Amino acid sequence: MLQRRKGLEQDRDLIESLRKTSEDLAVLIEWSEAGETVDAEFSQALESLEQEVQAAEIKKMLGGPHDSKPAIVTIHPGAGGTESQDWAEMLLRMYLRWTERRGFKRELIDYQPGEEAGLKSATFTVNGEYAYGLLSAEAGVHRLVRISPFDQAARRHTSFASVYVWPELPEDVDLQVEEKDLRIDTYRSSGAGGQHVNVTDSAVRITHLPTGIVVSCQNERSQHRNRDSAMKVLKSRLYDMKMKENQAKLDQISGAKKGIAFGSQIRSYVLHPYQMVKDHRTKEQVGDINRVLDGDIDAFIKTYLMKKSSGTLGEATPDDDV
Repeated sequence: MLQRRKGLEQDRDLIESLRKTSEDLAVLIEWSEAGETVDAEFSQALESLEQEVQAAEIKKMLGGPHDSKPAIVTIHPGAGGTESQDWAEMLLRMYLRWTERRGFKRELIDYQPGEEAGLKSATFTVNGEYAYGLLSAEAGVHRLVRISPFDQAARRHTSFASVYVWPELPEDVDLQVEEKDLRIDTYRSSGAGGQHVNVTDSAVRITHLPTGIVVSCQNERSQHRNRDSAMKVLKSRLYDMKMKENQAKLDQISGAKKGIAFGSQIRSYVLHPYQMVKDHRTKEQVGDINRVLDGDIDAFIKTYLMKKSSGTLGEATPDDDV
């Protein structure tokens, strides 16, 4: 109820802001027609209106029941050893930089480093306005094509990494998990370094036996806190699995067309022989790959959400040479 009230208040504030900006523009137009020089003020007001309209568009597209929730994101490298593990690390950096750009709060709750470089697995939470709704556009397989820094022959390599995104479990949902269905292991943190690396076996790994889901947390010094965080992730994943199963049954009954299957290749990042990032679902592409890898992915997210909202989102169709 409180969340709905907050949403309605935000809608009201946005409408009021758009109305005021429109009135300001109307006044500036009148002054301009009267011979006043208002170019700078008019340009500033137009830019403000454009930003507010874009914010309203995105909010309209993010009307799902969980879009406003915090997000839980896990990154896993594909086959390929060090190459793919390094690519997974690059993706983690990209998303952490994206959260910085947006001013979102994030917390890295699990990090399993690779043997030589990169990571075997990483999980982080993101808390901010429509965090899950925005990051849900990133779920799927991401492909990197580059000259390998780990290959002495300097050959071109293709690497894959999967990004999984779940909404944090809604507060009004009471999901019961039986203790007998859990296997809980403790171990010593294997983080890359820093103040949160444990010197005791306080890291926690929980396996949900009926589904095979495994979650870990190692960022806290307290084993109890790590267990609580891991259980929070587990419950969110179980809830999301249940919702997806229900939706699949409805789609089967209604004959609805399946969306993009999780795990499908959604985007390619090509560093050689040319530079290009292309989303295979929307055909959105950007030539400045360094800017994208530095967290500037809003264009891909917005285009995906717009096409999904309008019902024009196609299936991922990777080009052989991209």
